[in-house]
Amino acid sequence: MRMIAATLALLLVAASPAATVDDLGWLAGDWVSEADGRWTDEGWAAPRGGMMIGYSRSGRGDVLREFEFLRIAAGEDGGLAYLAQPQGRAPVAFPLVRHDKASATFENAAHDYPQRIAYARSGDTLTATISAIDGSKPRTWTYRRR
Repeated sequence: MRMIAATLALLLVAASPAATVDDLGWLAGDWVSEADGRWTDEGWAAPRGGMMIGYSRSGRGDVLREFEFLRIAAGEDGGLAYLAQPQGRAPVAFPLVRHDKASATFENAAHDYPQRIAYARSGDTLTATISAIDGSKPRTWTYRRR
């Protein structure tokens, strides 16, 4: 009986449609995190044309310390990927590994750090966490909708 249940579960997963950028539309909006004099803004345009375009910028006071251009779009294999361009450098792809109605996790084990990027939304709160692939060295931002 367990074997039949496991086989059915695998078939359901295999039969489920691939994620589309519209499935991540809950991420859209302008988000801000402020703590201890530091601030981080992150913004995501609503899905359109098979892509979400975003940005992140962080600083202290009036001084910008870092920025990043972001995209969520179909990767080379056709699956969704998070493409990050810190400081405007060449993009690094993090394929989507799991998602639901209010969370998404992207991973790239070959990247130095971060290797995992995870988002979760609850109402007007967005939590973003970066970490190593095993979850170690986490760094978390809690944003509120602007």
